[in-house]
Amino acid sequence: MKFYLVKIQKIILKNIEFFLLFTLLIFAVTSTQIYNLNKEKTIRNFIALTDNIYFQKNLGHFIDNLKPKYQEIKHRVLKGESFNSILKNYQISEQEIKKINSTLLKIQKSNKLRINQVIKFTIDQSEDKKIIHLVYPISKTKKVEITRNLLDNNFVKREIVTNLIKRIVVKEGKITHSLYKTADNLKIPINLIVEFARIYGFQVDFQRDIRKNDSFQIMYEIFEDENKKIFETGNIIFADLILRDQTNALYYFDQKKNEGHYDVNGKSIKKALMKTPINGARLSSSFGMRKHPIDGFNKMHRGTDFAAPMGTPIMASGDGVIIRAKWCGGGGNCIKIKHNSTYQTVYAHMSKFANGMRVGRRVKQGQVIGYVGSTGKSTGPHLHYEVIENGKKINSQTLKLPSGKILKGKSRELFEVKRIKTDVLKSELILGLK
Repeated sequence: MKFYLVKIQKIILKNIEFFLLFTLLIFAVTSTQIYNLNKEKTIRNFIALTDNIYFQKNLGHFIDNLKPKYQEIKHRVLKGESFNSILKNYQISEQEIKKINSTLLKIQKSNKLRINQVIKFTIDQSEDKKIIHLVYPISKTKKVEITRNLLDNNFVKREIVTNLIKRIVVKEGKITHSLYKTADNLKIPINLIVEFARIYGFQVDFQRDIRKNDSFQIMYEIFEDENKKIFETGNIIFADLILRDQTNALYYFDQKKNEGHYDVNGKSIKKALMKTPINGARLSSSFGMRKHPIDGFNKMHRGTDFAAPMGTPIMASGDGVIIRAKWCGGGGNCIKIKHNSTYQTVYAHMSKFANGMRVGRRVKQGQVIGYVGSTGKSTGPHLHYEVIENGKKINSQTLKLPSGKILKGKSRELFEVKRIKTDVLKSELILGLK
């Protein structure tokens, strides 16, 4: 027996690597079998657990608690959207929308949502989505807030009004390239730059009369909130365009029926038609015979061309009614305005019309009606402008229009008081006394 044990020991020692490998193989097979048995048991137990209704309820409750109960929305109104369509996009039910509309009924009838307005609301993301809080814009300074009363499930409504403070601002600058660029560099609001050009458009040709190093002054109203954020602008209460050292001061007079801008002698700057209905342009082709840039032959040019950057605002040169607003063949997008029984004006090659410009629309002098383009027969962005007098196209640049009215009597006395006060206020602001 001992002999056999010694012999086996010698064989094992001689083949030690083989026996170790065989032992490791047996261990691996055994371990795998045990693991698979335990894995199958674990899977069966897990399936039984997930099928358990109590487990499912607890898991659902846990997942629900992972997402916030309330979702805050800040929705910016897009073109074509209505209040109802906005709420529907956030899966608010018809019944809930009707309830909100009944709360906002009077407000919605007198107020339409405008593009880029922001509606803020908070949604309870329970099974039936409900609005907890909503802020509906009426204007820049007024909003309506509705909040759900959790006791009776009805809405409580209140108005939010932003208190604005009026401030007077004076700016002055030297024109280096163009009036528009200089004013824009001084952070003067764009609508006031357009208004400045409008009130001087009756007496100044912005393409010929303004030269490098001419200057201007402007004093205007702004309305700020408590954080000094500008909500809107008011009137230009003083303006002066100094051309070759000659002043052209204008004062705003707010008397009913005489409202407008007047020179130092109480003479209104308003005439039947503006001299130029566009700012920041240059006269590129005058009225008369010329070689047509596209057709290539000489023909009468019965209008005035003003070259300007694409998108430059175009203004109505006088009060009137739009009698054409469509594609005009070689004139591209064009608008025609009837001002009175004598005068009509035409504005051609527009890139697009301003909002609401259509046949029958009444427009005011200086109102933006469209934007410079190069539509139709055109070699570059410009405005083709025509003045028609008693059915005949005439040269707008040589047109002599009657002067504006002159204030008299009590109105003149009130204007003089207003003018003196304006000059004093301007001086105080420039000196930093106010």
